[in-house]
Amino acid sequence: MLVFGLLFAAGFTGVGKAEAAAGSDLIIVNKKTNKLAYFSEGRLVKIFPVATGKSKELTPEGSFKMVVKVKNRPYYKEKIPGGDPANPLGDRWLGLEVNGTYGTTYAIHGNNNESSIGKYVSAGCIRMHNDDIHWLYPKIAKNTRVIITTSTLAMENIATKNGYSVGSKTFAGAFEMDGVTTKLKDPFLMDNSRVFVPLRESVALLGGSLQSEAGTGALLITIGNRTVSHKPLSGQAVVNGKTLTMPASRNENGRLMIPLSTLPELFGIQVQWSSESQSVKINL
Repeated sequence: MLVFGLLFAAGFTGVGKAEAAAGSDLIIVNKKTNKLAYFSEGRLVKIFPVATGKSKELTPEGSFKMVVKVKNRPYYKEKIPGGDPANPLGDRWLGLEVNGTYGTTYAIHGNNNESSIGKYVSAGCIRMHNDDIHWLYPKIAKNTRVIITTSTLAMENIATKNGYSVGSKTFAGAFEMDGVTTKLKDPFLMDNSRVFVPLRESVALLGGSLQSEAGTGALLITIGNRTVSHKPLSGQAVVNGKTLTMPASRNENGRLMIPLSTLPELFGIQVQWSSESQSVKINL
């Protein structure tokens, strides 16, 4: 077993998710401004106006997960059917796990009164314009992290403060194999919440070889029974004669960096990401 230990530089705490589908998304609700920000792949995609609790304590603050997605949820309190224009929940419900409520009590949802958006009027939920939540709903996977706060900071700064990587940054990395940790000379790269590792040093530590293919500009990598041909900065690789599409490799200060997520397909290894330890376990 090989463990890629991502030893982050001081002050940096990356964000991992239990499910890969939610891994690169983040929602921030700032009660100070009654705005909701949607981040994906390390970038701020869109900001929406919202309504929150009529008093400060009604809308809980903290880090939560969105665990329930429902279309046309009934308003049980008043026995209003789902999808009814009179339903104050609108027709989309993104339920949050808050103190064991399992997404049934607090949510980001639509409304039946568009003029309420931007105000402090709810019983604790976060209301959106119906067109806005229709846009957001299909993009959000279960277990997406939701930060609710009251802050004077910009949305990007709130995200960074809560461990979400916005844009690009480098950090110290290491490989751990058979209980021995080897720090890499070259740093890892986080770009848009995607981790890149230095290709040449990684191949060497995996026991492989790397050389240039004459006349093609491609690199020929051999690890175990895998032979991989990859042209730097391209989004393709040829693995044992089969062409695969992949996120493009990158040049970072003269070093070729390859997405960590491509290692399973390229080199035939199993990868398990741990958000708690910020490490990747790899079975060769």
